[in-house]
Amino acid sequence: MFDTLIIGAGVIGANVARELSQYNLKIAVLEKNRDVCEETSKANSGIVHGGYDATPGTLKAAYNLRGNRMMADLCRELDVPFRQNGSLVLAFKEEEKDQLVQLLRQGLKNGVKGLSILDRETVLAKEPALNPEVVAALDVPTGGIVEPFQLTIAASEVAAMNGVQFFFETKVLSVIKTTDAFLVRTKQGDFHAKTLVNCAGVYADEIHNQLSKQKTSITPRKGEYCLFDKQLGNLVNATIFQLPTDKGKGVLVTPSVEGNLLIGPSSVFVADKEDTATTPEGIRMVLEKARQSVKDIPTQLIITGFAGLRATEAGGDFILGEVKDVPGLFACVGIESPGLTSTPAIALDTATWVAEYLKATKRIPAIKTRKNIPRFAFQTVEKQKALFQENPDYGKVICRCELVTLAEIKASIHRPLGATTLDGVKRRTQAGTGRCQGGFCSPKIMQILGEELRLDPLKITKFSDESTILVGVDKDWL
Repeated sequence: MFDTLIIGAGVIGANVARELSQYNLKIAVLEKNRDVCEETSKANSGIVHGGYDATPGTLKAAYNLRGNRMMADLCRELDVPFRQNGSLVLAFKEEEKDQLVQLLRQGLKNGVKGLSILDRETVLAKEPALNPEVVAALDVPTGGIVEPFQLTIAASEVAAMNGVQFFFETKVLSVIKTTDAFLVRTKQGDFHAKTLVNCAGVYADEIHNQLSKQKTSITPRKGEYCLFDKQLGNLVNATIFQLPTDKGKGVLVTPSVEGNLLIGPSSVFVADKEDTATTPEGIRMVLEKARQSVKDIPTQLIITGFAGLRATEAGGDFILGEVKDVPGLFACVGIESPGLTSTPAIALDTATWVAEYLKATKRIPAIKTRKNIPRFAFQTVEKQKALFQENPDYGKVICRCELVTLAEIKASIHRPLGATTLDGVKRRTQAGTGRCQGGFCSPKIMQILGEELRLDPLKITKFSDESTILVGVDKDWL
């Protein structure tokens, strides 16, 4: 019997687990994939939103503001890349200035600080690459960018170090409320818990509706992106938005914390909750919209495209807290944008509610922080020399595009909840994310995974059992 079961190991589930691990509780996380951060949390913009566009009085508005203010401290504690680069919302017609004013007033009502409207000359002085037809922009200095992979991985590592158990490839089949507990049936057997935290992303409605008469409905909204080579990483400094529509905040142009340029997303409702395929139409639309903000975007520097799904709930707002007709069930449902920004606040509140329900006491001592794998590429020459002297594997470069060394890849495998797949190594080290997209380093990383985990190379996958890379041996190893 667990005190708490958390369904889903995305950025919300991982951070709820970290916060709950600060209490004397027996906790488990159930995840249907082979690693954390395999769904929405791996395929989003990585934007920390300022909070100007959420409707005042909604949970989205309140949690956006709190999460924005908490993000820098959380990233410091977890040693996760974060940059408060600010954002700009562009207007291209004189009549659109009124919409900027409305957004400014809405942002002020939400509690966002530092908002102002810039004229054309000031905007172009700040961002020379913008379309010269811009007439004004809303300046949002509290906007930022974060590494969503690391935010999920880091929180999971801290939770694991505090004793939280993670069960991967454990898809939930059904959930039943018994007299004083929950029975969760999975592909890996049955789990029992006093409380249940639903962080199941696009499947959160299905979990919720098995237990509650207050039904919810989630429709996945697909967003497609293009990622560009680091040659374009400084094309813009701020995150560039267009005026929002009923489909969301629109196509953005932004630097990433890793130094790339990212554009997207599209916004299309889909029926299939596993549909993360990119489409020619979606990519064309993203490029066309992005060029309204920044005209000269060289498509020859695109290194990959990807798509993610957002969990859009029919009511249009987050659903959080204990479900009224199911004591002990705590909802994190409909967590779409600004969900990533809201994560620190959602996780803290959810953990507090669960701990109060269970009358849990604080764990003393408890681990709250962790140090990331030292990134060789980002060190000074002196620090690189010191790393090499401490561990000669820092002198063996495996991924040439991102300058990732053997030491980093081994560390990613042997850390708490270490990598077991190519994508797991990629998200922990950036190996395979560069211009060649793993074309050169993937075979070597597969060899390292096989050696370190004592795995048959034929069983090493990209991310799941269905993504094996090798199909057989055509000759004996020499």
